[in-house]
Amino acid sequence: MVRLGLVVAQFDKTGDVIDSMESHAHEAAADHGADVVATIEVPGSYDTPLAADRLARREDVDAVAVVGAIIEGDTDHDEVIADAAAQGLTDVSLDRDTPVTLGVIGPGMSVAEARERVEYGATAVESAVDLVEELD
Repeated sequence: MVRLGLVVAQFDKTGDVIDSMESHAHEAAADHGADVVATIEVPGSYDTPLAADRLARREDVDAVAVVGAIIEGDTDHDEVIADAAAQGLTDVSLDRDTPVTLGVIGPGMSVAEARERVEYGATAVESAVDLVEELD
């Protein structure tokens, strides 16, 4: 059984997007015979690399799935956050030799567009399970 860590970035301006993404993540884990052994909630997507690193260090975690939503604002701040989060998560994966999957949707999305993409919570988990199985 694949043991997963889950990082959930809470800042999405609504809450229902993240709740749905997390629910999809747990459903996908159950569907693929994986177990979410630990979940860390963080304020926003920018904060996900540190939490992913903490989970990737654990002996009981085979992979980390990260979910969140970056909603477009009045500036390019969403793009800066998305770039930093993606690079940070890539670094964690390579530094820890542990799959870390990116289920953060955005940038450049409205809340309505984010609601249409909540299944990325499942996609992040499915990718994590696939990577563990392929790399073993």
